[in-house]
Amino acid sequence: MDLTNASAIVTGGAGGFGSATVRKLAAQGARVVIADVSDERGQALAKEVGGGCVYVRTDVMDEASIAQAIATAVDMAPLRAAVVVHGGPPAPGTAGPARVVNREGVRLPLSAFVHTVNVYLNSAFAVTSHAAEAMAKNAPLASNQRGVVINTASIAGYEGQPGQAAYSAAKGGIIGMTLTIARDLAPLGIRAVAIAPGTFLTLAYSARMTDEEAQAKWGPMVPNPRRMGDPDEYAMLAAHIVENDFMNGTTVRLDGAQRF
Repeated sequence: MDLTNASAIVTGGAGGFGSATVRKLAAQGARVVIADVSDERGQALAKEVGGGCVYVRTDVMDEASIAQAIATAVDMAPLRAAVVVHGGPPAPGTAGPARVVNREGVRLPLSAFVHTVNVYLNSAFAVTSHAAEAMAKNAPLASNQRGVVINTASIAGYEGQPGQAAYSAAKGGIIGMTLTIARDLAPLGIRAVAIAPGTFLTLAYSARMTDEEAQAKWGPMVPNPRRMGDPDEYAMLAAHIVENDFMNGTTVRLDGAQRF
């Protein structure tokens, strides 16, 4: 997939995975929409990258907001790549991951489970469907290719830890739908691939501790290389998936052989 004279969109584009991916896709020639709710980081990234990249405040829980971001990309150039890497806040009234029934014997409310699935799975499907609808209108490139959508799963979608039932269900849903979406979109020349990262040094960690503290705590869990992943390594894979037309319908683990 050649991104010359094309646009791309990255949801969660101002975050760790997202900002690294924005830079890589821009280097491939794309004009990138940075879709996020972090105004300061998003605007600063757009200014840094230049080349027609723009920040569009985007609430991935709102289909109208997604549609506006997609329309912005299409207005710049044919949309050829969409990378979905956004996260989201924990459910209201919760502090984050929680067991189905905690040590005090209190169950996880269904509303908290639903919130997590909405943030990580349902919104990803919404971005995928809106992006694919726009890509279907593109003129085909080599091998009848019109575009590619990359979703972000997690190794927790395969082997979640205690307290991750909702997150594992959402990321397992990303893994489960990838092949089916690829088959649905195949007649249109649109590919669907997912990346399942392991433990990476993103803003989720660096906001709570120094990089050195995070590496000391989480790095030894990774067999080789014995460190946390770098967001640039995610971006390298995303950029390769965009470029390699034969990568389709699969989820690629990116985890240094780590297993939870």
